[in-house]
Amino acid sequence: MKYDRISNQLFIKNRAKFVANLTPNSLAIFNSNDIYPISADSAMPFAQHRDIFYLSGVDQEESILVIFPDAFEEKHREILFLKETNEHIAVWEGEKLDKDAAFKTAGIKTVFWLDQFDTIMKVLLNQADNVYLNTNLHTRANTEVETREDRFIAKFIIDNPTHTILRSAPIMHKIRSIKEQEEIDLMQNACDITEKGFRRILRMIKPGVMEYVIEAELMHEFLSNRSSGWAYTPIIGSGESACVLHYIENNKPCKDGDVILMDFGAEYANYSSDMTRCVPANGKFTPRQKDVYNAVLRVKKSAEKLLVPGTYIVDYHKAVGKLMENELVGLGLITQNDIDNEDPNWPAYKKYFMHGTSHYIGLDTHDVGSWTEPIKAGMAFTCEPGIYIPEENLGIRLEDDLIVQETGAPLNLMRNIPIEVDEIEALMNA
Repeated sequence: MKYDRISNQLFIKNRAKFVANLTPNSLAIFNSNDIYPISADSAMPFAQHRDIFYLSGVDQEESILVIFPDAFEEKHREILFLKETNEHIAVWEGEKLDKDAAFKTAGIKTVFWLDQFDTIMKVLLNQADNVYLNTNLHTRANTEVETREDRFIAKFIIDNPTHTILRSAPIMHKIRSIKEQEEIDLMQNACDITEKGFRRILRMIKPGVMEYVIEAELMHEFLSNRSSGWAYTPIIGSGESACVLHYIENNKPCKDGDVILMDFGAEYANYSSDMTRCVPANGKFTPRQKDVYNAVLRVKKSAEKLLVPGTYIVDYHKAVGKLMENELVGLGLITQNDIDNEDPNWPAYKKYFMHGTSHYIGLDTHDVGSWTEPIKAGMAFTCEPGIYIPEENLGIRLEDDLIVQETGAPLNLMRNIPIEVDEIEALMNA
């Protein structure tokens, strides 16, 4: 890992929150991710399953966390099962967690090697009435690829048909959606690294620069600041490409007169940042580009103020749609007649603003959380309205990361990142 060690007090608190939501006499099991193969002997860089990281801070493969608060023996109430390390592994792969390092990382005293898992579990399963297993219930999850967790669950159900199986995901969605201060600090660090990247590229963007060169400059800044890289695949879309919502080819030249839409964020300690900024390739917005840009910025500023406790996300998105509707009329893109005759399932503003305004953010860029419960203080959201006008080769989206407060407007973790037209132009032409 490139990041500084996180205090194990965070993971101790996170496990306590999880335990508080368990049915009595229940045991929960969490598995690490696989190292995913590419071909031959190549593999993708390891990325830890966010749930086991949230509960333990363990950031290596072939790890299992067992939580059983009602276990007869105290030492069995929290257990880490880890890949056994040795000198050979240290030489070829680097050091893995030993038992002392695992305690410092997770605050868990009981650590066994993986080859002891089946033996220990036979003892624990004789005491437990229920077992919580961890399936991916994110509403946008792609579950085609079988994970280590999937394989474990399939085998576990066959081997233990008489136990009641419960889902840990609803609990994880609930507790992960409200951030501890330590998590907010880590997210702030990720946002600060993103800011450094943005300021770096403002100095080098000019007509003719390739989109992938901008991407490369960002990655240089991220790695130089202890990020492992992207929180998600970056979008560097100039001109007409800015109107493609998930444009990731990043392989075109930025032309004089283009606006470049850049949606990127650094990861730090597995926590995500997610930012979008739009800049003129030549350092100066045209009057029309500035009008569209400022319309999006006005919607963003107003939308942020709506992210308050007690609000339902569905109502929030409808309210933002009304804000955007007024701006699109002012820009001459839609008319009042369009609004009066719109399909209620696809309002008139959706022609130019077709995506949602906010999503949860945290350990995942599209983090887990309830879409049917009201917003609570401590939740983290993006705010990212946009206007896309293909006929003008112009797409504008602006996005920051926000923490909902008990009262007042949310805390903007990207408050220091340039966003005003005059500020961006001044920095590009300094």
